[in-house]
Amino acid sequence: MQKTITILGINGRIGQDAARAFAAAGWQVTGFGREDRVHIPGVSFIAGNGENTADVARAVAPSAVVLDAINLPYDKWDKGRYEKSLAIRLAALKGSDKTLLYPGNIYNFAAETHVLEPQTPENPARDKGEIRVRLEQMLKEATANGKLQTIVLRAPDFFGPGATGTAFDLIMLKNIEKGQLLYPGDPAIGHSWAYLPDLARAFVRVAEARETFERFDRLHFAGLFATGHELHASIERTLGHRIALKRVNWLPYKALALAVPILREVIKMNYLWETPHRLSDPRLDALLGPDFLTPFDEAMKTTVRSYLPARGAKAGEIGAAA
Repeated sequence: MQKTITILGINGRIGQDAARAFAAAGWQVTGFGREDRVHIPGVSFIAGNGENTADVARAVAPSAVVLDAINLPYDKWDKGRYEKSLAIRLAALKGSDKTLLYPGNIYNFAAETHVLEPQTPENPARDKGEIRVRLEQMLKEATANGKLQTIVLRAPDFFGPGATGTAFDLIMLKNIEKGQLLYPGDPAIGHSWAYLPDLARAFVRVAEARETFERFDRLHFAGLFATGHELHASIERTLGHRIALKRVNWLPYKALALAVPILREVIKMNYLWETPHRLSDPRLDALLGPDFLTPFDEAMKTTVRSYLPARGAKAGEIGAAA
């Protein structure tokens, strides 16, 4: 089995962590993006535009597996733009007989459906979910119409050390140096999380077992599940002192969203913080094996400390400053 992979969108959150995980597992990794911003050891780089079929075809040529980690800005998904973007990359992969790994999310499902399995009927609650359903249908059709295997690995909200553009760095830890954790929803309700280094290693396991999956397959990565109160307590253990837990007041943000499109799109998805979605997939759990996931406290500690300034890297220093 060829252990060669091209990661489209190497500079993104999933792209970076996946590149490190595949390289650590002994794969030959090619990264693809407009520029090589991350310089990951053991990863070769090809420059190009992810919305140019020739560029993508050139990037994926040396690899048996492709991870499409390209994601459009949150406010640029509509008007058919996401579908058009994916179609370009599918055109580059047509007839290639490669395996395409595709990161999915939970937008496809109804708010009131709390346990999400690969066979759970899709009934999106918002327009972003409808877009996600259409993207996966495109993937399924491309698999049926050409020599291509596609595996969608669905995961919940991401977090991880140094990851930007997440709920952690944009909202929750915004006032952490002031001794305050902001929580976007009801802290008594559980929320599912994907620790990025774990998700990246899961992609590796799936790629190495790709011959055991269908030509088009969906897998659900359960990740970690915790209430806001449990998350709060874990962060307090990391810092070594008490911090306040404050629920986000979205009303001012709703007014600001009239002028900030990306904020408007974030607010649309707030229902996810009020519904205890859990992903379930015994098949993937069996592949990953017991004790695969990083313990919640360890994942929290690594992530939170990555956002603190150097002076606050040791537990307790932020509390003293606050």
